[in-house]
Amino acid sequence: MVDSAVGRAAILRPTLLFLQLRPPTPEEATLLGNKTLISFVYPKQNEALVNQLASQQATVLAMDCIPRTLSRGQTYDALSSQANISGYRAVLEASNEFGRFFAGQMTAAGKVPPAKVLVIGTGVAGLAAIQTAKNMGAVVRAFDVRPVTKEQVEAMGAQFLEVDYSEDGSAAGGYAKEMSKEWHAAARAMLTKQCADVDIVITTALIPGRQAPIMVTKEMVAQMKNGSVTVDLAAEAGGNVETTVKDKKFVTENGVTCLGYTDLPSRLPTTSSSLYSNNISKLLLSAGPQTTKKPGFFYLDHNDDAVRGMLVLEKGELMYPAPLPPAPAAPAKEKKDAAPVVIDYKAPFLQGAKTAGILSTSILAFGAVAPNPAFSSMFTTFALSNVIGVQVVMGVTHSLHSPLMAVTNAISGTTALGGMHLYAHSTSVAATLLGAAATTLSTVNIVGGFIVTTKMLDMFKRPDDPPEYYHLYGIPAATTMGLYGIGTMTGKFPELDASAATLSGLLCIGGIAGLASQKTARLGAVSGQSGVALGVASTMGHLNPTIGTAAGITALMGVGAVAGKYIGDRVEPTSLPQTVAAFHSLVGLAASAAAVGDYWNCPDTTQLDGVHLASIYLATVIGSVTATGSLVAFGKLDGRLGSAPLKLAQRDKINAGLGAATLGAGAVVMGAPEVGTGMAALSSALTTSGVLGWHMTASIGGADMPVVITVLNSYSGWALCAEGFMLDMPILTTVGALIGCSGAALTKVSSFFVGKVSRVYVAASLCLTDSFS
Repeated sequence: MVDSAVGRAAILRPTLLFLQLRPPTPEEATLLGNKTLISFVYPKQNEALVNQLASQQATVLAMDCIPRTLSRGQTYDALSSQANISGYRAVLEASNEFGRFFAGQMTAAGKVPPAKVLVIGTGVAGLAAIQTAKNMGAVVRAFDVRPVTKEQVEAMGAQFLEVDYSEDGSAAGGYAKEMSKEWHAAARAMLTKQCADVDIVITTALIPGRQAPIMVTKEMVAQMKNGSVTVDLAAEAGGNVETTVKDKKFVTENGVTCLGYTDLPSRLPTTSSSLYSNNISKLLLSAGPQTTKKPGFFYLDHNDDAVRGMLVLEKGELMYPAPLPPAPAAPAKEKKDAAPVVIDYKAPFLQGAKTAGILSTSILAFGAVAPNPAFSSMFTTFALSNVIGVQVVMGVTHSLHSPLMAVTNAISGTTALGGMHLYAHSTSVAATLLGAAATTLSTVNIVGGFIVTTKMLDMFKRPDDPPEYYHLYGIPAATTMGLYGIGTMTGKFPELDASAATLSGLLCIGGIAGLASQKTARLGAVSGQSGVALGVASTMGHLNPTIGTAAGITALMGVGAVAGKYIGDRVEPTSLPQTVAAFHSLVGLAASAAAVGDYWNCPDTTQLDGVHLASIYLATVIGSVTATGSLVAFGKLDGRLGSAPLKLAQRDKINAGLGAATLGAGAVVMGAPEVGTGMAALSSALTTSGVLGWHMTASIGGADMPVVITVLNSYSGWALCAEGFMLDMPILTTVGALIGCSGAALTKVSSFFVGKVSRVYVAASLCLTDSFS
């Protein structure tokens, strides 16, 4: 830091590009001259500063003007990164002034109730404040003019307050708009009542380019209890609390402490500096090398939505605000003498009849080409499970979509059944190793997946929720397992294994159906766990392995369970989504390993029928795509890989080539060659499909990974289906079709809430959903 103006001028004179956080003062702006400045500017509020820089012929890019709805712009959205810090720090400042615990306590000395926190404005800062206050044990309520934020608030365990007046406050770019007088009157009545009840009020409401709206009036503050605290994150723009004094701590006559600090990010200097520097560096890398293809050059590309959106001045010329996208062409005006519009009421019925005809014909066609009754029976199981999967997942509330993915991921660990089957019937060392790998990896996914599910559901618990006794369901589960074990040992009930497998499938369906509401979500998790456990037990009974084989399977699953518990216990709440993606990769690896092992295990592969060969090929390919795609999704979500989409020059041709190579290898496998040629073709399909899964996922931006995970979840289900046909195990087909179609339906729903996703990637998962929904 150089204190003297002369010293600063000497340092700044040779510099061409200036990077800073706060808008420059008039003196600092003078030192900038006609150079380039990147910082927070707030051009609407600081018109004098903009005019001064324009007169100096300067170039200015405002960090506060980055389009926040642009997926890749999230990487350098400094408003979000700093607002996240402000929301966190606001709770710490409030707790420092508050005279009680945040979490309630019951001690011998007396009962201390939990603090009640009201967060007004649920953008990035508001959500950070909600999470921090919840983590400290407070009872949190939140309010926002945008109804779409309700699900986010409730997903974090807070109560969303609503005004008894219908008006949507959502505006373009994810911001809020100014509301009507009638709405403000209704909101004022609701907030007055809330302020009298809560202990801490944190406000974050801002409207771009406008004075911050007054949300908490002096009269509301006057009704707050002595010792209460308000923290106004909008103090710099005038404040949401009428008693706020900018950059000061003010105590009202009734003992309410009002904080108006504007330097909250600076109170966590290490974190704020690290995040802001990362925002800046990612912006420079995106704006330069990606546009000019010449690393080391900084170039203002007007075709770059992010750069154009934040460009305020270019060599003194005013470029703010950025032009709006062209409006859609106005519809042609109807001629006065045009014929009246005729509505074809018959068309939708005709289209529906065509769809029904195609579907019916397709199902009959499967019956015509079915090689044996077992295939027809398995196809019936597959079709009905698809219908059930779609209907069940459509009943799941949006706020529980993340736990739903975790539950279906854990249930997809039934690939362990295929690994057990291969291990028990192995005729070679290679097949034994592949069976062991499939069994162990699947068990890691089962145990770790259910732990992650429990952690996700724990985020919805509230301190005042009634006690739960779901462990009592262990009694009927243990009784069922015991009765099955006794019946199996007698050997008098040959169909008992099939009944147990059917019950396992029903319990897995219940595991997904339970997430239709908060009240039954935990029961759904218990049902899914019971279903998977009974599926493993029924498979052991069906295999009837030797003592040595049974001991080996038990040991492998024990190792997998320990690893899964180790991973699941150490996952932080913020890392749950990427952990689900990592577990998906294990399911894919297990499916591919079991399929390749089953092919290797056949003494004469030329005797395999077409259904068996097709099942082996599909399980191998789909499992490989799932494995590599999930690893890329994990890397992007966890920050180990860049979030920017991979843009190779010949992307579509590469995908087409890899797809053609995979299909070509499949044609060789379906020709039932001798085992050496068949294994070479199967290995080729495994490799090319794996590369295809990696490339397709890498070509999608990090902001769209949540939708990609649902697609991969669907893929893991289809891999399970293929295993079911391959091993003639209805439980695998039932669970696989349930997960596959559930994941596809969830993808269809999620794609409306998350950014654009590669259409080619999603289309394969949606095709069956559209057929049955």
